[in-house]
This record gives sequence, C-alpha cells and structure tokens, in this order.
Amino acid sequence: MSVALRPLQALRLWHDVTLDLVRDGEQDLSARQTAILLTVYLETPPHTVRGLAAKLGVTKPAITRALDTMGKLDLVSRRRDEADRRNVVVQRTVKGALHVEKLGDAIVARLRTVPR
Repeated sequence: MSVALRPLQALRLWHDVTLDLVRDGEQDLSARQTAILLTVYLETPPHTVRGLAAKLGVTKPAITRALDTMGKLDLVSRRRDEADRRNVVVQRTVKGALHVEKLGDAIVARLRTVPR
C-alpha cells in the first residue's frame, strides 16, 4: 500500500499516533527506544548492542540504558552470545511483538482519518 502524504499530513499523523500511545495508559517509549524496538522487530536478527549502536549512531552505553528500560517492560530480552561472550544479543519477546503490532495498528487506524 502506497500512500502519498504532504509533510503537514505526515506530521499530523505522527502527532495523532503519538497522542494515542500516550493516552493508552501504557508506558510510552522515547524516540530512541522506539527506534531500537522497531529495528529489533522489523530487521532480520541477530541484533547486538554493538550493532544497534552502530545503526543508530549512538554509544553502546546509550543503547544499554534504553535496553534496561525496555527489558523491565519485557519488550526485549538480552543474553550473552555463547560464541563470543563479548557480544550481548538482543532478542524479541511476545510482549514486544504485541507492542509493535499495536503500534502498526494505531498507525493504520489513524492513516484512515487523514484527509485526502
């Protein structure tokens, strides 16, 4: 499905979806946490702290702090890579998958309300 939006329409869509997420009463994520979550769920694994830091252009400690919060929310989990104990592998969880699906549903629902 290809949808052409003008910049103001795209911003309104982003605004409205963000408001929906804030209002739903669940923990809302920062832009960095959302980018990490979407990367983990939309791109082919494996995902490492080092790889996520490189992809997002931030430090490994910044990724670790974000993952600490996301881990407490059970959106992702971490484990040491058995093949290379220096690497920490970031894994998907059921709750995280449901959160991403809910985000996708919210975007689609709001997109239907965008005036054309």
